[in-house]
Amino acid sequence: MAGDERFTLSVVVPAFNEEAVLPEFHRRLTAVLATLDGGWEVVYVNDGSRDGTLKVMSGFDDPRVAVIDLSRNFGKEIAMTAGLDHARGDAVIVIDADLQDPPELIPELVVRWRDGYDMVYARRSARDGETLLKKTTAKLFYRAIQSISRVKIPEDTGDFRLLSRRAVEALNNCASSTAS
Repeated sequence: MAGDERFTLSVVVPAFNEEAVLPEFHRRLTAVLATLDGGWEVVYVNDGSRDGTLKVMSGFDDPRVAVIDLSRNFGKEIAMTAGLDHARGDAVIVIDADLQDPPELIPELVVRWRDGYDMVYARRSARDGETLLKKTTAKLFYRAIQSISRVKIPEDTGDFRLLSRRAVEALNNCASSTAS
């Protein structure tokens, strides 16, 4: 994508029992999106929350905000897939609502996408606030995956990433062909 073209960015936010943090997340997210040159939409996906997550999401009074309400907790991967299927932007950011990944990094992901990348991962430089057990199991997970997979998965990357429209369509095509 050329650097001077306007674009539309979709942000997919899967959430499960995030009632307490959603207002702050939404405030920070929309403040960041307002600084970008293009249009934007936010697709919140309620993954069967048992708290007031859906009520909070539904209270964001903005036509650029869509809410998908799953009938039960299907898990983050299904929630992300539902959001990706609904997202219409030229690029799509996937980010969790729990604020472990700062929305303020979104402009950096957009810069890399505009440089021509189809997928841009946000990689954690530190795992602050995580227990030694969590850090150790994460490191072992990445080592195990690397030893059995031909696909290299960057360490310390979560779901916080940007996907180009081309990448989203490829993922959606894979999902629809496996569902058939």
